[in-house]
Amino acid sequence: MRVIAGTAGGLRLDTPPGLGTRPITDRVKESLFGSLGPDLEGARVLDLYGGSGAMAIEALSRGAASAVIVERDAKAAAVIRSNLAHTHFDDRARVEQADVRAFLRRPGAAPDAEFTLVFCDPPYDVPTAEVEQDLAILGAGWVAPGALVVIRRREIDGPPGLPPKWRFVRSKTYGDTLVIVAAAE
Repeated sequence: MRVIAGTAGGLRLDTPPGLGTRPITDRVKESLFGSLGPDLEGARVLDLYGGSGAMAIEALSRGAASAVIVERDAKAAAVIRSNLAHTHFDDRARVEQADVRAFLRRPGAAPDAEFTLVFCDPPYDVPTAEVEQDLAILGAGWVAPGALVVIRRREIDGPPGLPPKWRFVRSKTYGDTLVIVAAAE
């Protein structure tokens, strides 16, 4: 896996060992980030279920201002930190080693509409109802008006329900993977 474009374009990224993560393919990443275009410049990114950190790192490489990457697995969190150092983005990003739901529900944790771009890429075995709960929590103070939220799920699961005042922007299927972009109003 590599960074597709931007200041770190071409650099290879490590992936966590084992089968617990599903690295996004370069083809899917290239298509998605091409569609995000100008929304990346200056973005404040929240990457939930970080895996290797590839999504946040690609956004940083293409002009995002900062990123918070949430990953519960200690080995994966270490890989993310290594990838951030390798791409020289460790000064603009931080890794939170925590369960996503616990991170989002910490008392006083909601940053009052700080994030303008969110990646929500849970393991495929996370039920849709739990993904919908994550999105509802995000909609209660985590995202700025107009923020984009990118959700990756199995195509057969279909899109999750969105919080009130959010709308679907677009979706695309890549093999068995469904990538959905939603906007918070």
